[in-house]
Order: sequence, then structure tokens, then C-alpha cells
Amino acid sequence: MNKDKTFLSLLTKHKWAVWLTILLITIIWGYAWVLMKLSLNYMGPFTFSAFRFAVGSLTLLLIVWISKMGVPPRAMWKHLIILGVLQTSVVFLLVMYGLRFVDAGKSSVLLYSMPLWSSLFAAKYLGEKITPAKLTGLLIGMLGLLTILGWDIWIGQNVNVIIGESLIILAAISWGIANVYYRLKLQDMPKLQSSAYQMLFGTIGIIVATLFIEWGQPLSLHVNSIYYILFTGVFASALCFTVWFYILSIIDMVTATLATLLVPIFGLLFSRLILGETFTLGITMGSTLIIIGIIVAQVKKRNSPRR
Repeated sequence: MNKDKTFLSLLTKHKWAVWLTILLITIIWGYAWVLMKLSLNYMGPFTFSAFRFAVGSLTLLLIVWISKMGVPPRAMWKHLIILGVLQTSVVFLLVMYGLRFVDAGKSSVLLYSMPLWSSLFAAKYLGEKITPAKLTGLLIGMLGLLTILGWDIWIGQNVNVIIGESLIILAAISWGIANVYYRLKLQDMPKLQSSAYQMLFGTIGIIVATLFIEWGQPLSLHVNSIYYILFTGVFASALCFTVWFYILSIIDMVTATLATLLVPIFGLLFSRLILGETFTLGITMGSTLIIIGIIVAQVKKRNSPRR
């Protein structure tokens, strides 16, 4: 625990340490998209997700045990199960299946349209007002999504690609719903504890889906595939989220939301450098519009009166 306090103190005292940590986290998350895509050469999408989040859950539960947080109250289990299904099971089952047909860079941009959907659901279920700035940002972001999808349709893109893109957008919607559900039901729980147990329950859902859909399918536990599982499970899923919770206790949510925009940028960069994916005009214009839309919707919050 002393090490935890030392790390938190370092972040609190030195602004450069906060931004360096954010940069490292977003680089890891962006790089993880490449590994998720490469993992499909060795196993099915659901099988990889099951391995990844089993490793991630065990790592987080170990951190919770070391932190002596204990088990959540039984009354919270129902909400943790629902959150786990929405945030882990649904999101990553859809994302990994969609990655079979969609480039890693484009997938990262589509999934990180999540803040746009969160804003819509927050307006309806949390009573947050959609200000002119938010509405403008939402419209710009939606135009970005239509630009990515619309160009593919008009160019005569493969139907499987369109289905894959649609699944990833559904994953972003599920993630947005999960954010609102967390605010409604689990906001008072320790963030690390709620993350660990929702991931555990979400992993169980992924394992069940894997057993029903991919049982008996080819599986290659090669040195590469093991590296993909360990990196995405331990670093991208468990450790990065743990450190991210420390950061969330220091910086405001607006800054945190804007910082996540670095993830699809790094996702596009790594997919270009490692996988050789190309940036079409539709992807470039659509990605730019989505990022601008989220910035417009979020930055203006600073000028809004505190509720």
C-alpha cells in the first residue's frame, strides 16, 4: 500500500508524470488493437477474448486481494453481472468478431465513438442536458460514422465488412450504456473493485459463448499467440485499467475523455506500421470528424455551470 501512495503522490505532485502515464497507457491500448487482429491467425475471436479476459480478471483480482478490498456486497453482484455483460462480454465479443472483417485501425475509431453514445444515454437516463455544443459534437461525430460506413457502401464494399463495422458500432453503443449503468448503480463502489468483478463476470459470459460457438475449432498456442494473450490480458486489460483509475482520481473526466482519443490515433498508426493497413479517404475524413465531434462535445463542458 505504501507503494500505491508513493505512485499516487508522484502523479499528484508532477503534472508531467500524469501526462507521461496517460501517453503510455494510450500507446498500449492502441497497440493492443494490432495484437487483437493478429490473434485471429491462431484462434477464434471468442477463444482469444476468453483467454485474454481470464488473464486480465485474475490479475485484477490479485491486485484487489493485495489491496485488501475484499468481496463486494452481495447486493451489488446483480449490478456487477449486468455491467460485466454490457462492458466486457458484449463489447469484446462483438469487437473481436467484427475484427475478422474490419481493419484494426478503422475498428479502433468506430469503437471509440463511445463518448457520443454515452452523451445520448446520459441525457435520457441521467438527466444531463444536451447543450448546443454537445448537439453539434454529436452531429459531427455521427457524420463521421456515416462517412466511414457510407463510403464503404457506395464503393460496393463486401457485405461482411459492413456487418463487421455495424457490430463494432453496436459494441460502442453497449459500452455507452454500460457507462451510464455504472453511474446509476455502481458509482459509489471502489473503482478497482467494481472493474475487477465486472470483468470476472463478463469473462464468464465470454467463456460460455466460446464453449457454445467455438468448441472444437482450431487453436494454436504458439509463442506469438501466448504473447498476444498475456500482453492484452495483463497490460492492456488489467494493469492499464488499474493505473487509469489512479489517474481518474486526479484529473477531471473531460480531460480523461479527451485523452482516450489518443487510442484510435495510435491504433491507426500501429495498424499502418505493423499490419500495412491503408488509410482511405473515407477512413481519414470519418476519423477526423469523429474526433472533432467528441472534442467539441466535451471541451465546452468546462464552461458549463457546475450542478
